[in-house]
Amino acid sequence: MRFPPAFLDEIRDRVPISSVIGQRVAWDRKKTNASRGDYWACCPFHGEKSPSFHCEDKKGRYHCFGCSVSGDHFKFLTELEGLSFPEAVEKIADMAGVPMPVRDAQEERREKERASLTDVMEMATAFFQERLQGPEGAKARAYLRDRGLTPATQQSFRLGFAPDSRNALKEHLAAKGVPKADIEACGLVRHGDDIPVSYDWFRDRIMFPIPDSRGKIIAFGGRALAADAPAKYMNSPDTELFHKGNVLYNFARARKALAKGGTVIAVEGYMDVIALAQAGFENVVAPLGTALTENQLELLWRMAPEPMLCFDGDKAGLKAAWRAADMALPSVQAGRSARFALLPEGKDPDDLVKAEGPDAFRAVLSDARPLVDLLWMRETAGGVFDTPERRAELEKTLRELTSRIRDESLRYHYQQEMRERVLSFFGSQRNARQGRQDGGRPGQRGQGKPAPGGQFAKAGGGRMAITESLGQSALVRRGEGMSVREATIIVALVNHPALIDENFAHVEFLDLANSDLTRLHAAILDAMAHDMANDRHAVVATIERAGCAEIWERAVGLIRRARQWPALETAALEDARDALNQALHLQRSARTLHKELKQAEAALEADPSDENFRHLIEIQAQFQDVQATEALIEGFGVSSGRAGRA
Repeated sequence: MRFPPAFLDEIRDRVPISSVIGQRVAWDRKKTNASRGDYWACCPFHGEKSPSFHCEDKKGRYHCFGCSVSGDHFKFLTELEGLSFPEAVEKIADMAGVPMPVRDAQEERREKERASLTDVMEMATAFFQERLQGPEGAKARAYLRDRGLTPATQQSFRLGFAPDSRNALKEHLAAKGVPKADIEACGLVRHGDDIPVSYDWFRDRIMFPIPDSRGKIIAFGGRALAADAPAKYMNSPDTELFHKGNVLYNFARARKALAKGGTVIAVEGYMDVIALAQAGFENVVAPLGTALTENQLELLWRMAPEPMLCFDGDKAGLKAAWRAADMALPSVQAGRSARFALLPEGKDPDDLVKAEGPDAFRAVLSDARPLVDLLWMRETAGGVFDTPERRAELEKTLRELTSRIRDESLRYHYQQEMRERVLSFFGSQRNARQGRQDGGRPGQRGQGKPAPGGQFAKAGGGRMAITESLGQSALVRRGEGMSVREATIIVALVNHPALIDENFAHVEFLDLANSDLTRLHAAILDAMAHDMANDRHAVVATIERAGCAEIWERAVGLIRRARQWPALETAALEDARDALNQALHLQRSARTLHKELKQAEAALEADPSDENFRHLIEIQAQFQDVQATEALIEGFGVSSGRAGRA
């Protein structure tokens, strides 16, 4: 129902937000100032050791400076406890001592109907439980016993049995005065215009009651006992109470178990959930016989910021993991991701804990991999990338994958991570082909000290000089002519102003070696400050007013000679974005390596030890690796590098 804004404001004002949140967290005594209504705690939405979660009674808001979650009373209850919005409102109203507003007649009627239907579902659950313990449930009890489920576990999950009869449940409910319409509305019978007499939906099946978030039974799952049954497992049809893609089996119990710590574990079936609960894993849920849906993933994120998705170790399980990864990728963000655990091939969680005990399942969980690892594994496992075309295809695939992430900040970090993996992966393949004949890093001469006149030689004043080729590299040259990389960054930003806002955190503090490009950079920031950076012509006009028109033309000319077309005005925005991201990544690498090289040179000059020498050799190798990426990353070829030094 819709609540009047004045009512929501009233109950928020009456209940300090700290009293709502304080039921789920322990306030940090050192940082909290209760007299001012200022509270700090370790964030309940993500694991942390020092408190970065803050709430303020005066504002009625909370915010975590670690994972960036924020909201009010109602959002806290819906996001952390999984309550619906009306449930959260009702809870706050109860704390405030304010009666709920009168609902409209139609909504009131629907609520009564739903309440009536849950009563019918409870009656059906009791019926199935009784039949399991009766004479006709002997075969079902034997099956459950063979599966290792104790009577206590069966009772805890309220397992039952549907007799092999077309009307046993229907007649039982009718005898208790349940109207025919309610039996049909609960999905307990098959009915319709083409069915003269309705009959029980579940027959000769072990029954798994499916509770909602409050623990009320809203549907059933049934496991066939007959080997020739058309479907081994089947669920209730969608009803007013139940929509299969919006429900997780065991959600309410698992959410309660999470109060003790840990994360939620999603497995593939009812029996896996029950067997794991019996083995001590109470924080386990499962979808209802289908692949995980987006709505179910949202439920998992309400329970924990990084749920564990556990899949069988066969080909079908791996494909299911990949589908889940693709589904999760667009919605991941800081403090909201997933880890993937793959079971030994041929075993599901039920088999594993029965054969090897709970520790075997804990070992599987401890080996769980983050989302980025699963994506990388899928795209590279078994692949051969021995040609430029194949390497380019892999890079294109990874770019397309990471571009699906909606969160801008996380998308940048995923793109950077994938680039670094590509560079390392291709580098290791090259090294394997070369055989590493010198037995060390590139540029290293065996295990001894540098030979006279070799990679390193004494320079004036006793300073250790880097190799000649490295000294000429744009990575370490400072204050000289424009490099293609730096010109690409500036020209792409001017020609495609949308990229300025997208990358402002990196553009604002851009460190450029060339003083002329630094002036263009300042003009871009000036346009940004005056809200003119959303239009290319306005940015170019700002450059001209700053007296930098000649520098701009020179930079564009360099880009044209180097054939860096993605930075030009005529390029598509997506191509320009890729080129800019690649250039920014290399620029940051160059800046870091330049500083490390200076430090390594100074250390070796002060103490010419083998350890300092090896460290300097390693830094030099990293420089050479970064130089090599000019030929590996699209838009930074060898010809580009030569053009930049011309």
